[in-house]
Amino acid sequence: MFMNINHQTNRTIYHGSSHIIEKPQYGYGKPYNDYGLGFYCTEDASMAKEWGATFNGNGYANHYEIDCEGLDILDLNAPEYTILTWLAVLLENREFDAPSSLAAEAKQYIAENFMPKYKSYDIIEGYRADDSYFSFAQDFINGTISYRQLNNAMYLGKLGRQFVIKSKTAFDRIEFKGYEIAESEIWYSRKIQRDRTARREYFDAERNTRQRGDIFIAQIIDEEMKSDDVRLR
Repeated sequence: MFMNINHQTNRTIYHGSSHIIEKPQYGYGKPYNDYGLGFYCTEDASMAKEWGATFNGNGYANHYEIDCEGLDILDLNAPEYTILTWLAVLLENREFDAPSSLAAEAKQYIAENFMPKYKSYDIIEGYRADDSYFSFAQDFINGTISYRQLNNAMYLGKLGRQFVIKSKTAFDRIEFKGYEIAESEIWYSRKIQRDRTARREYFDAERNTRQRGDIFIAQIIDEEMKSDDVRLR
């Protein structure tokens, strides 16, 4: 079993929403989010405001504290994992098109060889797959971009990290501390600009910059690379 224990016990987190949520409820929400059913938060108040504001209305950055003492936390960005660990979880929970036999084979191979036992954890931390970043992952399994390009793409536009509360034990630790209003005219435009920046940088600097020695998904499958392969580090 993968074990990551975060030794920082008290964490300050924010949840972007169109509503004020004083008591998050275990078992509610959309099951097809990045890491499955859970309460999706961030430690960045500004990012939560972007997630909360909409095109035609203000949102809220709900503010909480959570005591993580004794909780099992899976950090998908930890050094012992690769970007394919994150992608394996994403593939299991989000709806991915597999328009080719390569994409279908890639989904199966990544799931069988890079999937952590994430469902047993109280909390999961990792990248948030906004629309642009989700499309980068799709390009990778379709064989359009390399493993190196996928890694680089995840840093474009300053992608946010999310802090996802999964277990009832963790839900019982959440303490509501208040909220901040996320004005639509400020924070929604920032969200759109972040996505546009990531897409522009991706097409300008990544998607069309194949380098000698780049590893593509077909090679990962054919050579049966696993998470401990030095070429994936």
